[in-house]
Amino acid sequence: MRRRDFITGTAIGATALALNGCHRAEEKTEGSSVNINRGKKVTLKLATSWPAHFPIMGTGVDSFAKRCAELSGGTLEIKVYAKNILVPALQVFDSTSAAQIDAFHSGVYYWKGKNPAFSIFGGMPLGLTSEEMVTWMKFGGGYELWRELYGKFNLYPLIGGTTGPQMGGWFKKEINSLADLKGLKMRIPGLGGEVMKKLGVNPVLLPAGEIYTSLERGTIDATEWVGPALDSMMGFAKAAPYYYTGWHEPGSILEITFNKARWEKLSSEHQAIITAASEEMSANMLHEFRYQNAKALQNLPDNVEVRTFPKDMMDAAKVALGEVLDAQSAQNEDFKRVLKSYRDFVKLNQPWDDISTKNFLNIRG
Repeated sequence: MRRRDFITGTAIGATALALNGCHRAEEKTEGSSVNINRGKKVTLKLATSWPAHFPIMGTGVDSFAKRCAELSGGTLEIKVYAKNILVPALQVFDSTSAAQIDAFHSGVYYWKGKNPAFSIFGGMPLGLTSEEMVTWMKFGGGYELWRELYGKFNLYPLIGGTTGPQMGGWFKKEINSLADLKGLKMRIPGLGGEVMKKLGVNPVLLPAGEIYTSLERGTIDATEWVGPALDSMMGFAKAAPYYYTGWHEPGSILEITFNKARWEKLSSEHQAIITAASEEMSANMLHEFRYQNAKALQNLPDNVEVRTFPKDMMDAAKVALGEVLDAQSAQNEDFKRVLKSYRDFVKLNQPWDDISTKNFLNIRG
């Protein structure tokens, strides 16, 4: 019995020493150990450009934060703040850059005033679809350029969702020709806004919460937003019954962007968890947009007339887009570099898309 007690005691002592040694190893190898987050809770403040729990975009971020907590065993808490709670909707970029908050969720094209090249990462009129955009970003060099340029603002971006094809907008009057656009005030951001400006429109940038009121009061004559699901919720049909099919945002990218210095201080585990959760959010958001838009299209109010823009307008839009891209490339070296990367991917992708997706959709009818 004494021998058995001795063996048992020895085994227990060895186990304790081993565990103590592992604990010390964890402390020494912080940054690589799988247990470094044990007992070390991290809380991040994330502000959005959307109202609280806004469908699809806002609820997608809520789910992202929940997944980060689940995957980290509760050691990573991301507190989500709706627009205007911590900072105004369109000041989240500056606030994160200045480390006033840790992260934000918004649309990339809102920041073209910081650098025109950012517009391309948000999506191109008459350009790549959501699937194609994500492919360019992840495999065609887009991510590397995006992170390089955002790094100058102390930011680290991740794809935070994509909308799929968006509608062309709600108009108070019919657009039967290019001439009907002259002088219209329209809420439309990004490169699409630059193209519409060349067609005679006065583009206006407004956050979500101000669009309907501006449309109803006549401050603007037209607005684009996203698609049937979110557009119907916003009530645009009450003020503008002509609903036009899209061309300007075939695959817009949303972002979940972190203060770069804060990101680099996170453990490798937490970085990996955030990255995985953002990938999941992006996929779910795209699929939910497709499903909800398909349902909402069947339930548009009776007064809504779905229209397609006239041919002379779209022909002019294609010419105007080329002029916008050429002018921006001449004025901004970053824009020129990003556009080259984008076009290189288009050149690679187009033949395959023509004989695969495009051909199949033509066959399917």
